[in-house]
Amino acid sequence: MPRFSARWMVAVVLIAVVGGAFFFCEYLIYFPTILKCAWPKISHARGGEGIDDRPMDSTVRAMVLSDTHLLGAVGGHWFDKLRREWQMERAFQTALWLLRPEIVFILGDIFDEGKWSSQKHWEDDVRRFHRMFRHSTDTELVVLVGNHDIGFHYEMDWFKLQRFEKVFNASSTRIVTKKGVNFLLVNSVALHGDGCPICQSVEKELIKLSRDLNCSLQNSQSSSGVTDSCEGSQLYPPTPPIMLQHYPLYRVSDAGCKGQDAAPPEERHLLFREKYDVLSKEASQRLLQWFKPRLILSGHTHSGCEVVHDNKYPEVSVPSFSWRNRNNPSFILASVSPSTHTLSKCFLPEESTVIGVYCSAGACLLLLFLAHCLWMKGLLQCLSLCLLGKHKSL
Repeated sequence: MPRFSARWMVAVVLIAVVGGAFFFCEYLIYFPTILKCAWPKISHARGGEGIDDRPMDSTVRAMVLSDTHLLGAVGGHWFDKLRREWQMERAFQTALWLLRPEIVFILGDIFDEGKWSSQKHWEDDVRRFHRMFRHSTDTELVVLVGNHDIGFHYEMDWFKLQRFEKVFNASSTRIVTKKGVNFLLVNSVALHGDGCPICQSVEKELIKLSRDLNCSLQNSQSSSGVTDSCEGSQLYPPTPPIMLQHYPLYRVSDAGCKGQDAAPPEERHLLFREKYDVLSKEASQRLLQWFKPRLILSGHTHSGCEVVHDNKYPEVSVPSFSWRNRNNPSFILASVSPSTHTLSKCFLPEESTVIGVYCSAGACLLLLFLAHCLWMKGLLQCLSLCLLGKHKSL
């Protein structure tokens, strides 16, 4: 009977340790981590705060993440796929439930192998994406194109671009307006400047959008209505846009980037290559001149960085959302009104923490098993001595 009870007790403890570690690492850990995050408040000094220090109703709550890199059929190991995609799904679903953003932007490189995947593999990748990033009708999901989705400039073609746009039912270059805030989405992969057909099409669309925004500003400042030069233009809210794209604007390196999600120190001084790591100087200047954005949000580097271009155009590079690209993924929470904005960063659980919990649970199991073996060995020795003593007495 003692042996039977001991076995049951050991089994219960084993199940508790294994189940507790699994439940904590795969579900529970996301809640306390994301609960530390909160929507930033727009300060009264900047003209955006409402009553009782709360954001006004006109404030848009936008969640921004980047570089999810869903693995494909060619280079993706099944366990790597399972582990990292589960992490992103749990993180995204928990963030939606706790933070309730009105709009979510993903800044490109949604897929890892979109640039070469077959139609069958592409459809499988898309199905997994929609499962992982499912959302209610209260939240709008807006996806931008990245180089891994349609290929670098020398790899992209109309088929890949239109396949991507068809899945997400929208043009890769457009303006999304919400509560008087203009979000400019740029297909930065096509800003190579060499006159390729896709590049020409994207630049033509950007020039049109620039004209529309400038005419909207002129119209709001003019008492005589729309000028002759703005006839036929589409009117948007008369506010400078927030520009979102996959590639960062041109910068020499990440040498000036700081913070726990910046590139590792040994990589920060590596020089960026134009048209590969960042946009070219010419493309960057054209975008700034055309749109004069009040904020630029970009991805691609997998690391965080904050820079200011021409001393007046701030850019924030958003780190990767996946453990595959960094140990401490994060995303941006943005409170945006027509006149101002403020940002905060929300970090996800670190992969090293989860590995540490599983290793600790494994060590506990090993110690428990050894203790059980020693205890059983001692019990058997005790019983054998008792039986031997009785035998001698007889």
